[in-house]
Amino acid sequence: MKIVVLDGAVLNPGDVDWGPISDIGELRVHDETPPGKVAERARNADVLLLNKTPLKRKDIEKCAGVKLVCVLATGYNVVDIEACAEKNIPVCNVVAYGVDDVAQHTMAMLLELCRHVSEHTESVKAGEWKKINMWCYWKKTPLCLEGLTMGIVGFGSIGRRVGELAHAFGMSVLANCPHPKNPPNYSPFAFVPLEQLLASSDVISLHCPLTAQTREIINAGAFAKMRDGAILLNTSRGQLVNEADAAKALKSGKLRALGTDVLSTEPPCASNPLLKAPNTVITPHIAWATAKARQNIIALTAENIRRWKHGTPVNVVNGVNTTISCS
Repeated sequence: MKIVVLDGAVLNPGDVDWGPISDIGELRVHDETPPGKVAERARNADVLLLNKTPLKRKDIEKCAGVKLVCVLATGYNVVDIEACAEKNIPVCNVVAYGVDDVAQHTMAMLLELCRHVSEHTESVKAGEWKKINMWCYWKKTPLCLEGLTMGIVGFGSIGRRVGELAHAFGMSVLANCPHPKNPPNYSPFAFVPLEQLLASSDVISLHCPLTAQTREIINAGAFAKMRDGAILLNTSRGQLVNEADAAKALKSGKLRALGTDVLSTEPPCASNPLLKAPNTVITPHIAWATAKARQNIIALTAENIRRWKHGTPVNVVNGVNTTISCS
């Protein structure tokens, strides 16, 4: 079995092990693949692996040997899954590989926005503590999380973990999702409609998938329903938030602060309004990027390949459950 990775450098710059996949077949890893090289590099593969390299219909039509496509991520919008289905090629993704990692990053951004750790560290290093000559000082008043309400939009595995962490900090938790079930055993907790969540939360954290219904779900109308001085967190998808509306809410003070690991376009354009918005923490899509989570992706991908090879495919996102034998 020949396995080709189109863009391995981001997932594995050298600090995790491809072994679980190379144990299955002959593995060839390209650090990155430009659009014009996709079909050429994929042509002789039985199994094609990719992360963010687009796999378009024109490329799929030139890859007669490919029998399985595995996305080294949860999101699979980079793959034309319909074109793969027409060629009887299953497309598999990986899920729940970094639940704790993303939840911890969410809380890290929240703590930074509430305690201003980085700003005060830089202030001390710049000599301001010595200049003020007092036993303590603060540039911005810290905010305690205990007693505040965390509203979680999307209550899958990551949203649930964020709820547990918020509860551990003494916060009340509200959640909104299409099909509420299995409420957690801590209290206070409630499933509520989105409008109630927006109106009742001090902190709103987004953990829902990007769909036609959720695109720009946080917009001017949503900000108008929020409490004055709410905090918004996003470790899901940048397109969930209308960035221009968010920048206006930050500048007006309607929104106390924003922490986001994702943007509508990545890397961002210089004109992205959030880059100059006040009280904003932006990280470069790294909530998932611990070595533990990336090794999990490799292990789960290897399991996807093995299950497909043995006739019991899992995590198939395009409805094709065909197994085609290969040497």
